[in-house]
Amino acid sequence: MRVNEIFYSLQGEGHYTGTPAVFLRLSGCNMKCPFCDTQHTSFTEMTEEEIASHVSRFPARHIVITGGEPTMQLNAKLTALLHNEGFFIQIETNGSLPLQDGVSLDWITCSPKDAPIAIQRIDELKVLFMNQDMSQYDGIQAKEYRLQPLDSGNEKENAENLQQTINYILEHPKWNLSLQTHKIINVQ
Repeated sequence: MRVNEIFYSLQGEGHYTGTPAVFLRLSGCNMKCPFCDTQHTSFTEMTEEEIASHVSRFPARHIVITGGEPTMQLNAKLTALLHNEGFFIQIETNGSLPLQDGVSLDWITCSPKDAPIAIQRIDELKVLFMNQDMSQYDGIQAKEYRLQPLDSGNEKENAENLQQTINYILEHPKWNLSLQTHKIINVQ
């Protein structure tokens, strides 16, 4: 598997914000989002066994598999090995690809981009908000709905977008606010 990086930190977004977690960032993505902050071309080849052994060195048993787009590589062998090591497995996906047969996950965070949703289930729908038309998300079924203001890298634009996000949530209370707390508290 092509691994971009593995690190240990606190989950900074969504339902599990503040949870100690091992992050497995897989390389490669099927989208080219202009706001993406991940380098998708660098990677180290690792077997599923090497990944499971490496992530098991950390004390937490919550793993977040992200990318890039994790569903491009995620397979049943890796999820079985991780579950055998006692991990709660969360992925963060754009949702445009289905899970491979046999992949077993405990929590799916879907942050859709400009493609139809193909993933089989969504626990948490997390939309990056930039004052867009939200009606495209009306029919998507999930346990939880979160809006996260898009980080443009510009402090003034970010403040305006945060206020627009808050205003939208107040008018549409099915949505909850998600902030990138890892950026606020300055951790990876």
